[in-house]
Amino acid sequence: MTVGRIIETPECVSEGAEWLALACPRMAYAIDQTGPLPLRRRLDGFAQLLSAIVSQQVSVASANAIWGRMKDAGLIGPRKIQWASDDDMRAVGLSRQKIRYARALAAAGINFKALRDVSDDEVITTLTQVSGIGPWTAEVYAMFSLGRADVFAPGDLALQEAARVLYDLPGRPTEKEFRQMALAWSPWRSVAARVLWAYYRIVKDREGIR
Repeated sequence: MTVGRIIETPECVSEGAEWLALACPRMAYAIDQTGPLPLRRRLDGFAQLLSAIVSQQVSVASANAIWGRMKDAGLIGPRKIQWASDDDMRAVGLSRQKIRYARALAAAGINFKALRDVSDDEVITTLTQVSGIGPWTAEVYAMFSLGRADVFAPGDLALQEAARVLYDLPGRPTEKEFRQMALAWSPWRSVAARVLWAYYRIVKDREGIR
């Protein structure tokens, strides 16, 4: 399987949003509410994946604070992580579990450049072999660091809650249900995620993702 569409510019996001608005009236409503969607493209590589691990299961504000302290301490490269003591990493706010995950990532030796040229499924399979990197972290990396246009994160609670409100569902969809639901948004599932995160910010008055 080859690499599909890559989101590089705001115009790519707009193209996806236009497609979604035509495909689904509720998406059209959400896009009307949110206005232009953020590009959210990031660099790829070790630091971005480490940042995604930091973001797991904490608020956006907490993740931003911890990541800021890690940058100030220079703890964003694999060698620095390997050389740092547990005390050093606890001092910046990492839990015992995330210290273990950071060390596992530093030892994994991932060829980040090679990930640019493989399929979405292969990206996610490669990343989830590392302890502490589950589907959500791998999917967010594929979406934002690699710019993949048709990746979704059905386990994300903010996305689930935004879909519950937007589609007037009786409860949050399960990850399995949401993955199936998102097929209707292919080949622009990454843009659908941007729509739902932006909509979540409006209906909940807080950020759903860094």
